[in-house]
Amino acid sequence: MAVLVLDNGAGCAKIGYSTSSDPRIIPNCVSKAKNVRTRIFIGDQIDECKDLSGLYYLLPFQKGYMVNWEVEKQVWDYMFGKEKLKVDFNESSVILTEPYFNFTSIQEAMNEILFEEYGFQAAFRTNPSYLSQYKLQQDTDSSKLCSLVLDTGYSFSHIIPYCKGKKLTESIVRVNVGGKLLTNHLKEIISYRQLMVMDETYVINQLKEDVCYVSTQFNADMLTSRKKGLANTVMRDYVLPDYTHIKRGYVRSQEETTGKAQGNEQIIRMNNERFSVPELLFRPSDVGVQEMGITEALIHCVSTTPEEMQPHFYRNIVTTGGNCLIPGFQERFHMDVRSMAPDEFDISITSSKNPVTYAWEGGVQLANDPNFHKLVVTRAEFEEHGHNICMERFEV
Repeated sequence: MAVLVLDNGAGCAKIGYSTSSDPRIIPNCVSKAKNVRTRIFIGDQIDECKDLSGLYYLLPFQKGYMVNWEVEKQVWDYMFGKEKLKVDFNESSVILTEPYFNFTSIQEAMNEILFEEYGFQAAFRTNPSYLSQYKLQQDTDSSKLCSLVLDTGYSFSHIIPYCKGKKLTESIVRVNVGGKLLTNHLKEIISYRQLMVMDETYVINQLKEDVCYVSTQFNADMLTSRKKGLANTVMRDYVLPDYTHIKRGYVRSQEETTGKAQGNEQIIRMNNERFSVPELLFRPSDVGVQEMGITEALIHCVSTTPEEMQPHFYRNIVTTGGNCLIPGFQERFHMDVRSMAPDEFDISITSSKNPVTYAWEGGVQLANDPNFHKLVVTRAEFEEHGHNICMERFEV
């Protein structure tokens, strides 16, 4: 039976069969463009839109939880349908990820949609970190009993400890900072200082990915950003797309950064915003978010676990999620963990080749595990026992 692996993130869904080498990454949203009133764009159909300025998003997820089933169903129908994967539900089972601390009502609605609406033959619901730690155990020495997953994504950042493949639920820590907050904060800064971009979420998200980096020497970089002329090695010009000649914004090199537009170009000058925005992952209190940073949260998480396990957690940390792609993230995270953790513990942090698809890859490995059939709930079991068997079998 074919196994479909769907890592259903709030920002983008990663989907593919367990026989695929790479997933398809599809934005988990429905978009409408200001200049195209005749149609909506589902998922990656947005690539067909000629003018991406002023996009309106309909998001199935709000604050990390799936609250809009109508939008999610449109995205799923598109991914499962003829245009993408052509799923034969009678011959397929599914591995589906869901948020941590998910509400029971949402879990029950998921069960009904998977089994009754789509008619999958079997399903396994889990958290992304379960698939990440499974992959970590398979790829490294599987005799390691403890692992710690940092999952920093679109809505939140979570630190989740595992022992022998079981989540230590009492020790999970959530930080209410993710990629969405970084993009929104960057929009506010640019709108206040330079150019009104509050409607340009798509463009500013691209700008964030192209220009921002995590600083390992925050105070030194801040001093550099105050210098004039060529002494300021931080400053860059970002040329905005006009959707006639320039389809996607791009960064000018330091030599070309003059602060002056050429011809009809529109530019945004990026100075200390380049590193002060990603800094919120490590110090959210800088902008009044009363939360621990991700490093503090990790140290706190480990401190709540049994004392004999703590050195093992520090030796087996894995980082996943889209925010790990920001340049400098891994170096800064390792540096901060080393400085805050007790000196007598060794620190080992695994940074995946592609942190966005890491959980999906773990799902593929799990689907090919000989014991996978013991984890799933079949459609026959669901019809006989209802939601109760899902609650017993799925440790979410």
